[in-house]
Amino acid sequence: MTEIALHFAANLLSCWIIVRMIYQSKAKRRDYVFTFMMVSASVFLLCRMLSGVELDLAFALGLFAIFGIIRYRTNVVPIREMTYLFVVIALAVMNALAPGSMGEVPVAVGNMSLWFIAFALERLMFVEHLVTKRVVYDRIEYLQKDKREALRADLEERIGEDVERIEIGNIDLLRETAVIKVSYRGEDHSEHIDPSDNI
Repeated sequence: MTEIALHFAANLLSCWIIVRMIYQSKAKRRDYVFTFMMVSASVFLLCRMLSGVELDLAFALGLFAIFGIIRYRTNVVPIREMTYLFVVIALAVMNALAPGSMGEVPVAVGNMSLWFIAFALERLMFVEHLVTKRVVYDRIEYLQKDKREALRADLEERIGEDVERIEIGNIDLLRETAVIKVSYRGEDHSEHIDPSDNI
C-alpha cells in the first residue's frame, strides 16, 4: 500500500509539472487543469488496481467504448489540449505499470523526457499557433479586390491582432454582411463554441 501511495504521489507530481508549470503557464487557461489532473489520477488508479486482474477481451473493449461515448458526447476539444490529454494518460499508464517490470529509474527518465520535450516545444522553440476565427463582417464595400488592404486594416483595428490571412465566405447582399475567416498568430483563449451553433 505504501508503494502504491508513493507511485501515485509521484504520478500526480509529474502530471502537475506538465499541466501547471508547462501547459497552464503558457496557455493561461484553467479550464483544462482539473480535467487533466483528474484523468491522470483516474487512469493511474484504474491501471494499478487492475494490473493483477485477468481481463477478457469483452471487458477491455467495453472500457474503450465508454471512453468513446464520453468523447463523442462532449464539445470538440482543440488538438493542442487533446495532445496534452494523451500525454497525461501516457504518464499515468507508464507510472502505474512500468515500475514493476522496469524499475523506478527508467520510469523517472521517461517522465523527465516528456517534461523536457513539452517545455522545449512550448518555450524554447517559441511555438506560435495560427488562430482562425469566423466573423460576420458588415462593410461589404471592402470585399472588392482593390480594397483588400483597407479590409485587412479594418479587421486588425477591430480584433486587435495582426491579420495573417483572410478568407471570404458567404456574402449576404440583402443584409449587407459577409462571413470572413480571419487568421492571426497567437493563443486562442476563447471558450469553446458548439460547432452546431450558427453564426
